Amino acid sequence: MEYIFETLGNLVHQTAFFNLTWGNFIMILVACVFLYLAIKKDYEPLLLVPIAFGMLLVNIYPDIIASPEETSNGIGGLLYYFYVLDEWSILPSLIFMGVGAMTDFGPLIANPKSFLLGAAAQFGIFVAYLGAMLMGFSDKAVAAISIIGGADGPTSIFLAGKLEQTALLGPIAVAAYSYMALVPIIQPPIMRLLTTEKERKIKMEQLRPVSKLEKILFPIIVTIVVCLILPTTAPLVGALMLGNLFKESGVVKQLTETASNAMMYIVVILLGTSVGATASAEAFLTADTLKIVALGLIAFAFGTAAGVLLGKLMCVVTKGKVNPLIGSAGVSAVPMAARVSQKVGAEADPTNFLLMHAMGPNVAGVIGTAVAAGTFMAIFGVM
Repeated sequence: MEYIFETLGNLVHQTAFFNLTWGNFIMILVACVFLYLAIKKDYEPLLLVPIAFGMLLVNIYPDIIASPEETSNGIGGLLYYFYVLDEWSILPSLIFMGVGAMTDFGPLIANPKSFLLGAAAQFGIFVAYLGAMLMGFSDKAVAAISIIGGADGPTSIFLAGKLEQTALLGPIAVAAYSYMALVPIIQPPIMRLLTTEKERKIKMEQLRPVSKLEKILFPIIVTIVVCLILPTTAPLVGALMLGNLFKESGVVKQLTETASNAMMYIVVILLGTSVGATASAEAFLTADTLKIVALGLIAFAFGTAAGVLLGKLMCVVTKGKVNPLIGSAGVSAVPMAARVSQKVGAEADPTNFLLMHAMGPNVAGVIGTAVAAGTFMAIFGVM
């Protein structure tokens, strides 16, 4: 009988209940909220479901992301090996390749002025940079944190890894991906606040047709120009443009389908769960993490506002030919930000179709954020 009670006691003490802290319960609740937003509200479920589930797992079983040095048998947890691919910048580059293979750069080629809107929306990066400096973070940490302002998860992970900010990589990645997924909640109030109903109703002229030759030459020319000026951007910009060249060349259909479907979804699973698993209570519920999350939200709001305000200026200069709403799509969240521009415009006028016009600034924002990351790497002499 004593043996039975001892065995039962050992089994009970092996459950997670005896190891959970109040912080773990808070993070489990946060994970459940993310799952609710993803499943019930359909807020970017491809991102939020794996991130939230990784967060759930690590707060119940911390060893799932333990390094080999932290385990008794010298074998790391499952998600540790996924996370290493984040640190090595492999998964972010593959994500960019998939984005390139899925995205039509035609709207940007047809309307090069979209580059200005994409650049304006990067203002959030500088806001985050100044804020992180004032909060006392180190130089490299400031640079890594600031990229959250571009609302680009892969670039945030890429830069944090390159600048060796592994201690902050998890909070930075979770913040960046969370704001990417919450674009439909964060952006619309800012867009409505800064525009009039008359401006939101502006219908833009149909974009000119873009030839196949232009679409083929664009990724090649952008790669040559950008990577000659900033070689450090080659992993991201190069992967993005290679994926797009697969799509537009028309001769590698199998590669296009693989990059935009099977590979993309596999990488999203690996990256999402490993990023979510960095959000343990011990790592996430700290003063620095809360500062990073707050900075990210402020920067994202400023980036959205800057894009809309430049859109308003362009509206005035073109005498009402540009709908300011497309400026909000200058952040790097592809294609969520462009969809939000379309949604807010359609609320003002159901016959208004802004999606293709918004895709130009959206793609420009992806390139702009990658260039900003490459600039920071060049400043610190990181290759």
